[in-house]
This record gives sequence, C-alpha cells and structure tokens, in this order.
Amino acid sequence: MPPFLMLAVVGGYFALLLVVAWRTSRGADSDSFFIGNRSSRWAVVAFGMVGTSLSGVTFVSVPGAVGHDAFSYFQLVLGLFAGYLVIAYVLLPVYYRNHVTSIYDFLEARLGPASHRTGAGFFILSRTLGATARLYLVVNILQVAILDALGVPFWLTSAIFVAMIVAYTLQGGVKTIVWTDMLQTTCMLLGLVVLSAAMLSSLDLSFGESVARMQERGLAKVFHWEPDAASFFPKQFVAGMFIAIAMTGLDQEMMQKNISVKTLADSQKNVVVMATIMMGVVLLFLYLGGLLYLYAPAAGVTAAGDRILPAVVLEHMPAIVQLVFLIALISALFPSADGAITALTSIFCIDILHMKRRADLDEAARTRIRKRVHIAFAVIFMALLLVFKRADNPSMIGLILMLAAYTYGPLLGIFAFAILTRRSVRDGWVPVVALAAPAICLWIDANQKALFGGYRIGLEMLVVNGALTFAGLWLASRKP
Repeated sequence: MPPFLMLAVVGGYFALLLVVAWRTSRGADSDSFFIGNRSSRWAVVAFGMVGTSLSGVTFVSVPGAVGHDAFSYFQLVLGLFAGYLVIAYVLLPVYYRNHVTSIYDFLEARLGPASHRTGAGFFILSRTLGATARLYLVVNILQVAILDALGVPFWLTSAIFVAMIVAYTLQGGVKTIVWTDMLQTTCMLLGLVVLSAAMLSSLDLSFGESVARMQERGLAKVFHWEPDAASFFPKQFVAGMFIAIAMTGLDQEMMQKNISVKTLADSQKNVVVMATIMMGVVLLFLYLGGLLYLYAPAAGVTAAGDRILPAVVLEHMPAIVQLVFLIALISALFPSADGAITALTSIFCIDILHMKRRADLDEAARTRIRKRVHIAFAVIFMALLLVFKRADNPSMIGLILMLAAYTYGPLLGIFAFAILTRRSVRDGWVPVVALAAPAICLWIDANQKALFGGYRIGLEMLVVNGALTFAGLWLASRKP
C-alpha cells in the first residue's frame, strides 16, 4: 500500500476522533474533565476499557510472544480475571463510599498527607513510563511502515501523534475519552477478527485444522506445571491477579472511568463485563499469534517477537488487509496515551496542586492551569518516546510488566495496609518505606541465584514489592 494512502487513512481516522471530541466536550468543565460529571454509561465504559487495558502492546506483543511462550500468557489472564473481581467487590465500594475524585484522596483520609502524595507520585511515575512504552511500540511501527518512506524523522512523528492526542482530550477529558475509547476498541477488535480470518485463509486451513497444527508445533500449550519455569501456572495466576489489582484498581487512569459511572452497582457491572470480554479477546490474540508462526516458515519470514505481525501483514498480505491492520493499529495507539495524559493531568491538579481545594481559583483559572499541566505531560511523553526509541527493547510487553513490578508494588502495599488494617501509620515514614521496598527488590533480583537456587522470581516480584511495603508500614505504625 502506498505510504501516502496510509497517511490519508491516519488523517481521516484522526478527523473522526476530533468530531467525537467536539460533540462530547461541549459545555465541559473541570468536573467533566476529571470524572465525566459521574454520568458515564457503564456499558460504554466497560467496552471502551477493553481497548485501554489491551492497547497496542497487546495487539503486537501478545501474538509475537506465542513463538517463544505458546499460549502461556493466558495463565496470567486467568489471574487478571480474579483480580478484576477484587476490584469490583473490594476497591470500588471503598472509592464510592469515600466519594473520591482522585482515588489517592482515600490515602490521605485514612493515613495522612504524605501517604496521599506518595500514592499520587508513584502513579505519576508508573503511568508515565508504562503509557509511553505502549505508545512507542505503535508509533515506531507506523514510522517504519509509512513515515520512513516519506523521509519523516521519528522525533517529528512522535510530536505529531502526541499533538493529535492533546487536540482531542484537552477540553473534554474523561467525558470525551469514554466515547473515543469505545470507537477505538470497536475498530481494534474488528481488525483482530479480520486479520485472523485473513491469516486462516492464507494457510488454507479450517479453524479445527489450524488448532491441531498449533498443538503439533507446541504453540497452543497453555498450562505449565514445572516449579522452576518462569511460566509456572501458580506464579502466573498470582502475578496476574495482583497486576490487575495494581495496574487497574490502584491506577487513576483506569479507575477515573469507573468512578465516572453514576452508581456503584453499575460500576461493578462494568468491571465484570470488561474482564469477561477481555478473556475472549486475549484468546483471539493468542490464536492470531499461532497462525503467524504457522505462516511465517512457509513464507520465509524470519521476524519474531514484536516484529512478526507487522512483517507478515505489510510484506505478505493484500492491500485491503494492510489497510485494516493500519486502522486497528491506530485504534490501539490512542487509548494507550489519551487516558494516561488525562489521568496524569487530573492527579497533578488534584493531588499535587490541590486545585479543587483552592477557593481563590474560579473555573476559568482552574481550566487554564489544567490545560498547561496537560500540555506539560504531553511534552514529557514526547521526550520519553525518544528515550524508548534509543533503547528499542524487542519485547515491550515484558518491559512494561517489569516496570509495573517496581512502580506499582508500593501502591499495592500502601492501599493494602490502608484497607486491611485499622492501624495508624507514622505518615512521614510512608515515602521512605515506599522507596526502600523497590530498592530491596532490585537487590533480590540481582541475587536470585544465590538466594533461591533454581527458582526464579518473575512477575510475582510485584507481590514481593507490595509485601515489603506492607511490612515496612506495619513496623512504622501503631494500634489505633
């Protein structure tokens, strides 16, 4: 497909997002931006959150990992589902009962202002790194597929895409994102179905034959029961459960959409429906990965990991399939960044600048501050995209989950302590403990062989990090 035609598709898609943003942001104020006036429809939020939870990393990295890990990623997904149930029936009641705008408001009410700032700070760090890593993967594919041929440098590509995201989120915030995410999730999932059907047709196999071929090649194996293996099922399940709790339930970007729903019951339905849909969608991504690794040897494709899907589609599929892939990829790109920039803006304004508490600011002043913060985070995203380009990690999903283990662990420990105990913590010690726990985890990771022999801690390092934080807070606390 000619690069100019691909570029025209990107422009047309963005124009559609701007139309949706214009219609949804009319009359928007700060409350609309932060929590959508608590009037979002739960079904729309649930469907849109599927795209936000999966993003471009899932679209490219999950199929790409099948060649090495088969279907073992689904073990993690089963744990994610259990974690979403904890979010629905443990965390959401806490947030609704406390009428929070920022979920970190709860930490101040329960533990104190230092705990509040620590929670908000770790969210800003974790979401900034995670969202830009997700965004980089898709922007880089578009760079290679379209813009290199046009002589456009990567820094300019990054600046253009970040500016596009700012353009449709600057005014409406959550009120707009709820609807744009629904549109983007629809396009991404349609693309996934079309790509799977096209791959199956190219292989000239039925669904049953393709699954049998994957099983013969060892590509369809889900469960691993070897204790020393990184993909040992109990490890993956536990890690998945806590990843969901931390990266969704303790993450303002994800939870701001849930608490924008009017009632607790509808918000709980949103989470359970989203989790159920996501299990089916991830299975389809894994199936697509199996098809890619059946197709690649016969077609002479040597790419693997994150590079195999773009290589197969852009070099071996018909133009119409390439067009569908491009639209699906763009649809996966924007949810990985639009909600993140909006949530980061919300947290900085509410938790760091305490904008809602300041009586000296009228609505116009709040709007000016919010827009400046929004643009500042966009500039940070731009800078980090250039850093990730320089690093060019071959498997971004592994990098993102590794970052999550270190940056979300303290959040997990602080929230667990606040919810599960009634003890009073010495508030000034909270940031010290929250910094010490990941530092200890780094030491443990560097010395695993000496400490554990053949056993290796993987994604469950998140749980270790949270447990260390919890233990540190217990030692710095006293009975009420």
